[in-house]
Amino acid sequence: MVNIEDFIKRLETILDYYGLNASSFADKIGVQRSSMSHLLSGRNKPSLDFILKIIEIFPDVDLYWVLNGKGSFPKNENIEVVTNSVPEEIEKPITPIFPNKNFIPEDLFLEIESPTEKKIIEKNTPEIKNVIPNSSPSYSSSEEIEKIVLFYKNGTFKIYTP
Repeated sequence: MVNIEDFIKRLETILDYYGLNASSFADKIGVQRSSMSHLLSGRNKPSLDFILKIIEIFPDVDLYWVLNGKGSFPKNENIEVVTNSVPEEIEKPITPIFPNKNFIPEDLFLEIESPTEKKIIEKNTPEIKNVIPNSSPSYSSSEEIEKIVLFYKNGTFKIYTP
Protein backbone atom coordinates (compact mmCIF):
# COMPACT_ATOMS: atom_id res chain seq x y z
CA MET A 1 0.00 0.00 0.00
CA VAL A 2 1.24 3.47 -0.84
CA ASN A 3 2.19 5.69 2.08
CA ILE A 4 0.58 9.03 1.16
CA GLU A 5 3.07 11.23 3.03
CA ASP A 6 6.02 9.52 1.37
CA PHE A 7 4.28 9.62 -2.02
CA ILE A 8 3.83 13.39 -1.64
CA LYS A 9 7.57 13.75 -0.93
CA ARG A 10 8.41 11.71 -4.03
CA LEU A 11 5.97 13.78 -6.10
CA GLU A 12 7.64 16.98 -4.85
CA THR A 13 11.02 15.47 -5.77
CA ILE A 14 9.75 14.95 -9.33
CA LEU A 15 8.48 18.54 -9.45
CA ASP A 16 11.85 19.88 -8.27
CA TYR A 17 13.80 17.65 -10.68
CA TYR A 18 11.87 18.91 -13.72
CA GLY A 19 11.57 22.48 -12.38
CA LEU A 20 7.77 22.52 -12.53
CA ASN A 21 5.15 23.91 -10.21
CA ALA A 22 2.04 21.89 -9.36
CA SER A 23 -0.24 23.52 -11.95
CA SER A 24 2.20 23.18 -14.86
CA PHE A 25 2.88 19.56 -13.84
CA ALA A 26 -0.87 18.86 -13.80
CA ASP A 27 -1.24 20.46 -17.25
CA LYS A 28 1.69 18.46 -18.60
CA ILE A 29 0.32 15.06 -17.51
CA GLY A 30 -3.24 15.99 -18.43
CA VAL A 31 -5.02 16.06 -15.08
CA GLN A 32 -7.02 18.81 -13.41
CA ARG A 33 -5.05 21.24 -11.32
CA SER A 34 -7.39 20.69 -8.40
CA SER A 35 -6.59 16.96 -8.33
CA MET A 36 -2.88 17.80 -8.13
CA SER A 37 -3.59 20.22 -5.29
CA HIS A 38 -5.65 17.61 -3.43
CA LEU A 39 -2.85 15.05 -3.80
CA LEU A 40 -0.18 17.42 -2.51
CA SER A 41 -2.34 18.42 0.46
CA GLY A 42 -2.92 14.76 1.36
CA ARG A 43 -6.68 15.00 0.86
CA ASN A 44 -6.80 12.44 -1.98
CA LYS A 45 -4.84 9.32 -2.79
CA PRO A 46 -3.24 8.96 -6.24
CA SER A 47 -5.24 6.97 -8.77
CA LEU A 48 -3.71 4.38 -11.04
CA ASP A 49 -4.50 6.62 -14.00
CA PHE A 50 -2.59 9.49 -12.36
CA ILE A 51 0.50 7.36 -11.74
CA LEU A 52 0.42 5.87 -15.25
CA LYS A 53 0.27 9.37 -16.74
CA ILE A 54 3.37 10.35 -14.75
CA ILE A 55 5.22 7.27 -16.00
CA GLU A 56 4.11 7.92 -19.60
CA ILE A 57 5.08 11.61 -19.72
CA PHE A 58 8.23 11.36 -17.61
CA PRO A 59 10.17 8.22 -18.62
CA ASP A 60 12.90 8.91 -16.03
CA VAL A 61 10.42 8.16 -13.24
CA ASP A 62 10.51 4.54 -12.10
CA LEU A 63 7.11 3.04 -11.30
CA TYR A 64 8.40 1.06 -8.33
CA TRP A 65 10.13 4.15 -6.94
CA VAL A 66 6.98 6.30 -7.25
CA LEU A 67 4.81 3.72 -5.52
CA ASN A 68 7.12 2.31 -2.85
CA GLY A 69 10.13 4.61 -2.63
CA LYS A 70 12.47 1.73 -3.46
CA GLY A 71 14.75 2.00 -6.42
CA SER A 72 16.22 5.18 -7.83
CA PHE A 73 15.13 8.44 -9.36
CA PRO A 74 15.89 9.20 -12.14
CA LYS A 75 15.79 5.68 -13.53
CA ASN A 76 19.07 3.82 -13.57
CA GLU A 77 19.87 2.78 -17.15
CA ASN A 78 21.55 -0.47 -16.01
CA ILE A 79 18.26 -1.80 -14.67
CA GLU A 80 16.58 -1.15 -18.00
CA VAL A 81 19.25 -3.13 -19.89
CA VAL A 82 18.63 -6.14 -17.63
CA THR A 83 14.89 -6.05 -18.29
CA ASN A 84 15.43 -5.79 -22.06
CA SER A 85 17.61 -8.92 -22.23
CA VAL A 86 14.66 -11.32 -21.73
CA PRO A 87 13.32 -11.86 -25.30
CA GLU A 88 15.10 -15.20 -25.84
CA GLU A 89 11.88 -17.15 -25.21
CA ILE A 90 9.81 -14.88 -27.41
CA GLU A 91 11.95 -15.52 -30.50
CA LYS A 92 10.89 -19.20 -30.75
CA PRO A 93 9.08 -20.05 -33.99
CA ILE A 94 5.34 -19.74 -33.84
CA THR A 95 3.41 -22.93 -34.47
CA PRO A 96 0.53 -22.64 -36.92
CA ILE A 97 -2.98 -22.39 -35.57
CA PHE A 98 -4.28 -25.00 -38.02
CA PRO A 99 -1.81 -27.94 -37.97
CA ASN A 100 -3.59 -29.68 -40.85
CA LYS A 101 -2.46 -27.96 -44.07
CA ASN A 102 -5.48 -29.28 -45.98
CA PHE A 103 -7.86 -27.60 -43.58
CA ILE A 104 -9.36 -24.49 -45.08
CA PRO A 105 -11.31 -22.39 -42.61
CA GLU A 106 -14.75 -21.33 -43.70
CA ASP A 107 -15.18 -17.79 -44.91
CA LEU A 108 -15.60 -15.74 -41.76
CA PHE A 109 -16.85 -12.76 -43.71
CA LEU A 110 -19.89 -14.40 -45.26
CA GLU A 111 -23.06 -12.45 -44.76
CA ILE A 112 -25.38 -14.12 -42.33
CA GLU A 113 -29.00 -13.13 -42.37
CA SER A 114 -30.26 -12.57 -38.89
CA PRO A 115 -33.91 -12.30 -37.90
CA THR A 116 -33.24 -8.84 -36.52
CA GLU A 117 -32.14 -7.54 -39.92
CA LYS A 118 -34.73 -5.36 -41.53
CA LYS A 119 -35.75 -6.47 -44.96
CA ILE A 120 -35.96 -3.96 -47.78
CA ILE A 121 -38.98 -4.35 -50.00
CA GLU A 122 -38.66 -2.60 -53.33
CA LYS A 123 -41.61 -2.49 -55.62
CA ASN A 124 -41.98 -0.62 -58.88
CA THR A 125 -45.57 0.34 -59.55
CA PRO A 126 -46.64 1.71 -62.91
CA GLU A 127 -48.54 4.71 -61.64
CA ILE A 128 -50.31 5.96 -58.53
CA LYS A 129 -54.07 6.18 -59.18
CA ASN A 130 -55.07 8.69 -56.51
CA VAL A 131 -54.06 12.09 -57.80
CA ILE A 132 -54.26 15.01 -55.41
CA PRO A 133 -55.33 18.24 -57.11
CA ASN A 134 -52.55 20.76 -57.41
CA SER A 135 -53.78 23.53 -55.12
CA SER A 136 -50.52 25.32 -54.28
CA PRO A 137 -47.37 23.29 -54.84
CA SER A 138 -44.41 23.97 -52.59
CA TYR A 139 -42.03 23.07 -55.39
CA SER A 140 -41.56 24.47 -58.83
CA SER A 141 -43.24 22.74 -61.76
CA SER A 142 -39.85 21.95 -63.29
CA GLU A 143 -38.99 19.62 -60.39
CA GLU A 144 -39.90 15.97 -60.78
CA ILE A 145 -40.48 13.36 -58.10
CA GLU A 146 -37.80 10.71 -58.21
CA LYS A 147 -39.23 8.24 -55.68
CA ILE A 148 -41.61 7.93 -52.74
CA VAL A 149 -40.63 5.92 -49.68
CA LEU A 150 -43.20 4.60 -47.18
CA PHE A 151 -41.94 3.51 -43.77
CA TYR A 152 -43.96 0.98 -41.75
CA LYS A 153 -43.94 0.52 -37.97
CA ASN A 154 -42.61 -3.05 -38.29
CA GLY A 155 -39.33 -1.68 -39.68
CA THR A 156 -39.95 -2.39 -43.36
CA PHE A 157 -40.47 0.12 -46.12
CA LYS A 158 -41.59 0.32 -49.74
CA ILE A 159 -40.14 2.41 -52.50
CA TYR A 160 -42.35 3.71 -55.29
CA THR A 161 -40.83 5.19 -58.41
CA PRO A 162 -43.18 7.09 -60.80
